Amino acid sequence: MPAAPATPAATASANLKAALGLLLALRRAGLRQAVICPGSRSAPLAVAAALLEPTGLVLHTALDERSASFFALGLGLAAGSPAAVITTSGSAVAQLLPACVEADHGAIALLLLSADRPQRLKGCGANQSVNQETFLRDSCRWFGQGDPAGLAAMDNAAITALALQGYAASLGVRGGLPAGAVHLNLPFEEPLHADGASLAAIAKELGALVAERGAGTEGAAGVAVEEAAALQGRAVNPSQLDPGQLDSVPRLDPDRPGLVVAGPWRGSPAAWPQHLDALVRWQRRSGWPVLADALSGLRGQANLACVAAYDLLLDTASPALACPQVLRLGSLPSSRRLERWLAGLGASQLLVSEGEPRRLDPLGVVAAQYPLGLASWLAAQPELALGAPAAASLALAGTWRAAEAQLQHQLNQQLNQQLNQQLNQELNQELGQELNQQPNQQLSAAARSWSEPALARQLSRLLPAGLPLMLANSSPVRDWACFADPAAPPRPIHGFRGASGIDGTLSEACGLAEALGALVLLSGDLALLHDANGWLWRPQLRGRLTVVLVDNQGGGIFEQLPIRAEPAELLDFERLFAMPQAVDPIALAGLHGVPARRVERPADLPDLLSWALQQPFSLLVVNTDRRRDAQLRQRLRTMAPLEPTP
Repeated sequence: MPAAPATPAATASANLKAALGLLLALRRAGLRQAVICPGSRSAPLAVAAALLEPTGLVLHTALDERSASFFALGLGLAAGSPAAVITTSGSAVAQLLPACVEADHGAIALLLLSADRPQRLKGCGANQSVNQETFLRDSCRWFGQGDPAGLAAMDNAAITALALQGYAASLGVRGGLPAGAVHLNLPFEEPLHADGASLAAIAKELGALVAERGAGTEGAAGVAVEEAAALQGRAVNPSQLDPGQLDSVPRLDPDRPGLVVAGPWRGSPAAWPQHLDALVRWQRRSGWPVLADALSGLRGQANLACVAAYDLLLDTASPALACPQVLRLGSLPSSRRLERWLAGLGASQLLVSEGEPRRLDPLGVVAAQYPLGLASWLAAQPELALGAPAAASLALAGTWRAAEAQLQHQLNQQLNQQLNQQLNQELNQELGQELNQQPNQQLSAAARSWSEPALARQLSRLLPAGLPLMLANSSPVRDWACFADPAAPPRPIHGFRGASGIDGTLSEACGLAEALGALVLLSGDLALLHDANGWLWRPQLRGRLTVVLVDNQGGGIFEQLPIRAEPAELLDFERLFAMPQAVDPIALAGLHGVPARRVERPADLPDLLSWALQQPFSLLVVNTDRRRDAQLRQRLRTMAPLEPTP
């Protein structure tokens, strides 16, 4: 006799219990944050997350799946562990792809939990049934699929295994890959929504279970990850491998001249102290200068001598700066000049990455890549602890330092002169107004317009020491790399240079601010507008976020490329590339309850910045002239000393 069909209430309860089992397993593995997007098919997951909130699971809600995934990306970057994004089925899953791509290239842990229709509704024209299981696969560390009949058809052991495999894979404990995104696609059969009596009963069961076993993550994450790795048969994390498992450890000679090129930091926060200590010890032993990317985290660090303006120095590179050896740390900085210089240097180059076995040498000049991190590389060579820098190495380092010092002096002169000219224009304009003269409109615009290099320099000096900063892609990250004052206070600097897109800029910053407690975002106008839904985080944001917007009426980065044609009529540059938008950023922020101010004059920046940093969420707008600034950058790039004087 066939079994009686399950009642709707029983099916809904089974769905909720299955979702609760999955999230409880993730919680015990280490999950601390979840972002919930609206949907009906995902209701069991959303309700289960809410039931786990009293155990310490922090919930955020977002109506835009793309924004949600970038917010979670910011949380994951700051914490070094994944946040989960819960979405419904259909096109909602496609909105996760940009963040998934960034997580892949940037080695950032991310968990994407999508609800789905059961298999019986696939390929038959059922509403909202799409091939969502394939949307993200190429950019994921791992794809996990629930039972085609529905998650509730799986027993608790299988659900736990699925959760642990996913969590471990997001951290990089799978196939020798670094951290990244994991997609768990979870079918649910209808009915989806448990009634009040069922909810009360399940909540009571959960309370008893938590009281018996605990739902906290203290001490459980490592065990869970080991269990997951064992299930996969690959208990391997490249950052934890024994160097003895490698055929050999590639070496460089610390007794000969060389230099270090440090790209954006992509290791875990936990690995950072050892990495920094290892680099200080290597420099103390070798004497090599460190060419430090703005996102390397190394500029301003005590006991470490860094070169910041290498991009400008290499435009007129002196042969005296060349060397026979290069130690490269991680991916390349965002400098085409540095790439060309390294490609033509003819030096022996070794690349050390932090748990990243994938090839990071687009130039094709690296002799070997050591994936286990700088601390491990040094530990495998204990003999390097002895000795002092060679005289030739100290001489090369002195040449680099002298070149940088001369260049920074010239930058101070040029950029301070530009600011003084603006102040004089302001005074002349004010004087004309006091004499009841008609203000000159062209002069008025010039007086209100900063240069972006000068803004980067001033902002680097004005921001409080230690306050985290996020640099948006395109011009802001490049200007900070070249023109920020290397003598400015040190601070953590973040960016999303994995895929180098402008997707999710504001949402990423909100996630970082939430995790770090406070953040300043420096962004261009198109990048900020591209993620206008990021303003919707304001009501629930607990971290303090200050947005400094460089408003140059379009894509300023395109002014720095050889795109414009002569005569101008041959190509409509503004329409095809710059794409200025008629949106008032202050009005847009105001619609979302975010207070905003326009920085009319350079002299106003200190006071307005002080005001903005005291607000929970604020916007400062700085107007610039992108075409004039492109010309200014070209001038600044030609003034590096051809022959630096030690």
